[in-house]
Amino acid sequence: MHRILLAAIAGLLFSQLLDAEPLKPETVAAFDHYVELSEQRMAKEVHAGPFLRIDGLPEKDRQTALARLKNGGIVIERVETLDQGRKIEVPHGMIHHWAGTVFIPGATLAQTIASLQDYDNRHKHWAPAVERSRLIERDGDHFKMFMRLREKKIITVVLDTDYDITYTAVGPDRETCRSVSTRIAQVENDGQPDEYEKPVGNDSGFLWRLYTYWRFEQRDGGTYVQLEAISLSRNIPTVLAWLIEPFVTSFPKESLEFTLGRTRDALLGKTKAAK
Repeated sequence: MHRILLAAIAGLLFSQLLDAEPLKPETVAAFDHYVELSEQRMAKEVHAGPFLRIDGLPEKDRQTALARLKNGGIVIERVETLDQGRKIEVPHGMIHHWAGTVFIPGATLAQTIASLQDYDNRHKHWAPAVERSRLIERDGDHFKMFMRLREKKIITVVLDTDYDITYTAVGPDRETCRSVSTRIAQVENDGQPDEYEKPVGNDSGFLWRLYTYWRFEQRDGGTYVQLEAISLSRNIPTVLAWLIEPFVTSFPKESLEFTLGRTRDALLGKTKAAK
C-alpha cells in the first residue's frame, strides 16, 4: 500500500512538474560535447579494440560475462564519458548513458543485421514500447525511419520519433550501426480525435535526444550484439529529486534491457523457424 501511494503521489507531482520545459541551447551544446567525446572513444575501440566491451574486462570477469551471455543473460553497465577526467555538466538536463550486450546463438551476422533493418515490422517485435514503426527512406546502408514510442511507469508518455541510421561493415564478421534521433515530439491525447504533438523541444522533457550505437560480431556459433545508448532528458527540481529522479533514471536502463532482449528473441524465433 505504501508503495502504491508513493507512486500515485510521484505520478501527480511528475505530471505537474513536467508540464513544459523548453530545451535550452546550453543544454544541447553540453549534450553534443558529451556525444563528440563519446564517439571519439568508440571510434578507437572499433578500429583498435576491444571491439566488444566484455572483451576489455579482466579475464576472470570476461569469462563470467561470456558464461552469462551464453546462458541467455544480458550484461549491462552504466557508462560515463569524462572530459579530461572531469565530469561534463549539463545545464538544465540529464544525460543517461548505458551499454549492454546479448548473445544470439545460431544467428549469423547477416541475419542479425537484416532483422534490425526490418523497420516496417519493428513494432511487432518491440511492442509495447514501440507502438508504430516504418521505414521512411533507404539509400544503401543509410536509413531514415520513424517510431512511435510509449513509456509507462508513473505516467504514460507517447513520443513520435525520427532517426538517421548508418550501418558500417568493419570486417567479414563485424559491423557497427549509428542511430541518432533527428526529431522527438511528445504526443498528447494519443489515439483521440484531438491528438496533437507538442512543439519539439518545448514539452515535458522526458526525452529530448536518443543516440544509439550498435556493434555486431559473429563468433562462438552465434552473434554478439552490443548496444550503447546516450539519451538526454530534462533535469529534476532539487526539492523533489529524491522522489522523482529514481523513476526517471530507471527508464534508460530498462529500455536498453528491453531492446536487447526483444532483439535476441526476434532472432531466436527466426533461427528456430529456419531449422
